Amino acid sequence: MLVVLALAALVLPAAPASAHAALLNAVPEPGSVVGTAPAEIVVRFSESISVVEGRTQVLAPDGKRITGEVSAEGPLLRIKVRHAGQPLGTYLVSYRIISADSHPVGGAMTFSVGAPSARPAEADPTKIHPSVAVAVPTGKFLGYAGLTLIIGPALLLALLWPRRLSRRGPIRLARAGLVLTGVATLAGLWTQAPAASGAPLWDVSVPELADVLGSGYGLTLLARLAVLAVVAVLIPPVLRGDSARWRSAALVVLGLGGLATWPLTGHAGESPLRGVIVAADVVHMAAMGVWIGGLVTLSVFLLRQAHPRVLGRILPAWSRWAALSVVWLVGAGVVQAVVQVGSVGALWSTAYGKLLLGKVLILVMVLGVAALARRFVQRSEVVTAGPGRLRRSVGIEVAATVVVLGLSSVLVQTTPGRSVTADSARTTEKGVSATLTSGLFTLQYYVYPVELGENNTVHGFTYTPEGKPLVAEEWTVTTRLRDQDLEPVSEPMLPLPPRNDAVGALTFPLPGTYDITFTVRTTDIDQATVRTTITVPQVRSRP
Repeated sequence: MLVVLALAALVLPAAPASAHAALLNAVPEPGSVVGTAPAEIVVRFSESISVVEGRTQVLAPDGKRITGEVSAEGPLLRIKVRHAGQPLGTYLVSYRIISADSHPVGGAMTFSVGAPSARPAEADPTKIHPSVAVAVPTGKFLGYAGLTLIIGPALLLALLWPRRLSRRGPIRLARAGLVLTGVATLAGLWTQAPAASGAPLWDVSVPELADVLGSGYGLTLLARLAVLAVVAVLIPPVLRGDSARWRSAALVVLGLGGLATWPLTGHAGESPLRGVIVAADVVHMAAMGVWIGGLVTLSVFLLRQAHPRVLGRILPAWSRWAALSVVWLVGAGVVQAVVQVGSVGALWSTAYGKLLLGKVLILVMVLGVAALARRFVQRSEVVTAGPGRLRRSVGIEVAATVVVLGLSSVLVQTTPGRSVTADSARTTEKGVSATLTSGLFTLQYYVYPVELGENNTVHGFTYTPEGKPLVAEEWTVTTRLRDQDLEPVSEPMLPLPPRNDAVGALTFPLPGTYDITFTVRTTDIDQATVRTTITVPQVRSRP
């Protein structure tokens, strides 16, 4: 065994890229004290890397996440940083990347602005406060509801509404839709800051809001507010039924532009075939607005106020509109699902797929009720039997579609199946890596491939608590299988130049959970031990 390790010592220094990526330096330097907060942090590794989506974060001294755009350029990890509400003190940078050799690597470093302070506690970079977790989908739901209350009533009032029937109720409904959509958009601007920082809904600073407003997300929502303002000015004559054609055409163009702001701030903006998915999302929401908004207007006003003979002329036309809307709704939804789910298995193995299946199930039920209502209208039974039966079926459709809107509001906040599958494939590569800390050093280790037998390599790196490379004189790794009457096995690790890393071999004779202990001596008298656990599967991993 020692002969093999000695040969590795001769080979590995000449080809350092064969090991997993190790942190070389950063700007600001790990453990350094700088005068002002940086706008960007650049971390350099020993080989080319790729980013694991959502697993890099920067915590300000007050514990808030201030991570901006994260990208990789060869061996460089670039992290844009937003303004910190409390800029003075110690910042924590944690990351999880994929080495050029496909090995996942995690680690952390700190630096300080002005003077050091207590190190922020490392947390899940994707976790958000419960208040924000509730507020975000609630805002999405209000936005979707607002859209339906604008589109459906406006279309019926402009093209189908009886001349002698009062328009006051549907006009109020459309105005409420404008208000709801505006409130939801403002809520989206507000919640974006605590969603990014991990803070509660009410803990938002002016610099954080400024960062949101200046981002692509913020500019898109500001454009939506501008569209809403222009629509609010142009739409009153349309709602009264005395609008010129140019005004209606302008509203259609503005409406399509406004609808595009939803996919551009969601999953569609980052998906494959971006243009196709954005277009499909616009069609999906427009069809949703026509169908659901029209159902609400029918149920609340038209079916209650209009004479059966009038309904007999209007409802067949509306029925054709609704059928066409459903066709476009389903068609656009299929396009979105094919791209966003990614695979058939993701339908039941991911939260996104399960929500989508639930939405489809309810939609199928709604379409069944709608088909019965359409048959009722086509037979002109509303003229002879009255609108009571139709009103009940439309009420069922409205109630069910409210549930569909709720599921959609959660769905757009859930990681698409394609992304979950990709992340899983990237982060479940053979091997285990982590960062361990002691009062004397920070140790990064990687065990590959973690399978039964002797063919397992352990590679460790030592750093100071501030993140600078730390030379170690002696390494020992010990393994012990839990819940088995077996003695611990200790093996030396071979230090490699520049002596802040070492390699060794591990043997896992049986499947199960092993206690792994690293004992590292950095000087003649300084030594510390760190511990972790590794689970070895029953079956050997396959390349």
